[in-house]
Amino acid sequence: MTGSSLASPVIELKNLSVRLGRRDILRDLTCSFSGRTIGLLGPNGAGKSTLINTLLGFWPITSGSAHIFGRDIHSNAGDIRSQIGYMPENDAFVAGMTGVAFIRLMAELSGLPAGVALERAHEALFYVGLGEARYRKLGTYSLGMKQLAKLAQAIAHGPKLLILDEPTNGLDPAARQRMIRLVREMRDSGSMHIVLCSHLLRDVEETCEEVVILKQGRVVHYSNLEAERRSNRRFLELELAAKDEAFVEAIEALGCECAPGAGNRLKLVLPETADVSDIYRVAGRLGVQLRRLNFRRDSLEDIFLKAMETNHGSL
Repeated sequence: MTGSSLASPVIELKNLSVRLGRRDILRDLTCSFSGRTIGLLGPNGAGKSTLINTLLGFWPITSGSAHIFGRDIHSNAGDIRSQIGYMPENDAFVAGMTGVAFIRLMAELSGLPAGVALERAHEALFYVGLGEARYRKLGTYSLGMKQLAKLAQAIAHGPKLLILDEPTNGLDPAARQRMIRLVREMRDSGSMHIVLCSHLLRDVEETCEEVVILKQGRVVHYSNLEAERRSNRRFLELELAAKDEAFVEAIEALGCECAPGAGNRLKLVLPETADVSDIYRVAGRLGVQLRRLNFRRDSLEDIFLKAMETNHGSL
């Protein structure tokens, strides 16, 4: 399974497996991603955090390989880390340090000289909207400010790849929109690639070009969301007065893909050879009452739920 073939992969995994203790956490992952923004989804325990920690070099690979920008993460660990920015899910602050001192420290740890690190710390804090609070101690920051500070330390050294782990975790609606806007700005600037790990499907759908879904340590689905958004597949949602198997069989004979919904609803995809008028014609011939007909496209929620029904990781 691969992402876009038009550009060199940002991340490429080949038969990647990771075992922690006696438990296999990641199992034979083979995929590659070339998009500007990559969404990483999956239920709790799917292996998302383990994959991130493996890419960062925190967990050893049991078998297989992983490459970032074409370079093996094991043999080029130091160089690769200097090109990655990481915003962790959990706070890891020194509460008594000021915002600018902490961001400067993290930039220095990423390889920048002290003077440059200080300059970049100021720039990063102003960029995320914490310029006025940069001399305040981190322990006095609100939850939203701490999330922005984590983002600032992740981008201060100018990474080529930015990994965001639950960036909107715990944020109120206004703060969430601010974070999403920053992610979009960074994506559209073209200066870095972004991996966004989130349990909120809406965050991924609003920001990402590609999405990979993990389940039980395996890849169960890959989607190029941009391609799907441009797709001319026609999705319909029907509500009937009563269930009618003859009607379902008749529209399937037209080439429609059908799936039952809640109540008397049907979800279907029209083929190129059929039109909405054909649906009405079949309903009229069979005496079926249509209460509602809506056009829709397959949402990321639909894709995710379908992937969760998959029993194995081979696609």
